[in-house]
Amino acid sequence: MSVAYELQSNVAVVRMDDGKANAFSFALIDALHAAFDRAEKEAKAIAWIGRAERFSGGFDLGVMRSGDMGEVAKLVSAGGRLALRAYESPLPIVIGCTGHALAMGAVALLAADLRIGAAGDWKIGLNEVAIGLTLPTFATVLAEERLSVRHRQRAQALAEIYAGAGAVDAGFLDRVVPAADVEREAIAEAAKLAELLHLGAHRATKLRVRRAALAALRESLEEDLASTVAS
Repeated sequence: MSVAYELQSNVAVVRMDDGKANAFSFALIDALHAAFDRAEKEAKAIAWIGRAERFSGGFDLGVMRSGDMGEVAKLVSAGGRLALRAYESPLPIVIGCTGHALAMGAVALLAADLRIGAAGDWKIGLNEVAIGLTLPTFATVLAEERLSVRHRQRAQALAEIYAGAGAVDAGFLDRVVPAADVEREAIAEAAKLAELLHLGAHRATKLRVRRAALAALRESLEEDLASTVAS
């Protein structure tokens, strides 16, 4: 099982669990799109939750280090499209960050509306340049939008890793709770938003507030695809 879907009242609970690092593979990304498709038909909010101790370790390194630049470009592009979808989602998305969230895992945090993290020494951040990868442009767009100005350079160019309150201060999380409470709190927050928000107004306002960032994200997907294939 990589992605499980459960409808709790008007909240779509989307759980990722591949039994390992919850790496963003082609299969995981496709399964998340399928879950979001379903949520948009029958729910008013999404709670997106990782497995114990892992939200996601990032892109599937089997692909990223394969040397097949065509496949690398496809995977990076697929991740970018998923981030774009989350950032412009007609439904509010609350992430329950259950543990480590690195690289594409951290990008997902930046694309969600509200992020509830587990207290503890979990690693959260954009570690690409520390492992020999160039940060995708779509990730930099989201980082510039969501991270604190004080942390933008450190988080992106210096691959600084955060935990707990530090991740809140940087802008990767909105608050932290005991690890055992993350799922419950994320679902509860999603339920509050489902009751509070008029979805039409939420959607229209989100698109208005994020207009420039969404345009930059779409443009960045083309730039990332071209640069990855060229390298």
